Amino acid sequence: MRVTLAVDARNADVAGASEDLYQWLRQDPDLHAFVRREAPAAPPEGAMGALGELIALLLAPGGPTAALGAAVVVWLQNRRGNQTVTITLPDGTQVVVSSEKVRGLSAEGTSELAERVAAALRQERSAPATRDTAEDDGRVGTSREAG
Repeated sequence: MRVTLAVDARNADVAGASEDLYQWLRQDPDLHAFVRREAPAAPPEGAMGALGELIALLLAPGGPTAALGAAVVVWLQNRRGNQTVTITLPDGTQVVVSSEKVRGLSAEGTSELAERVAAALRQERSAPATRDTAEDDGRVGTSREAG
């Protein structure tokens, strides 16, 4: 299963944040062999600014989704400012994790959120408009996007 990660650093250095996440994932013994850099598609015409570099992981079915969920949550906890990581699955499902309130989670809350992110990663959807979201307060939910 190929998943991509994109960082939104909200008016900060997106390329630097993407590089930091890439290096963070490369240090994880369960993930380092699966992590690759990927150039983003060109930004849509009229868009302001370039898109950050994407990080791609090739995971076998049943692969280290727990390690990926934990790595993303802990990385966000250690970041300054408001940042979001969007993980896109092959079927178009997106898992979005934001740093806004992740930093304040207890060890138990961090573990629970990482488990919910991992569970969302294991569940490919048939409808590409489905989004799994790890919201600011640590909830992971499903919502439909209009489209």
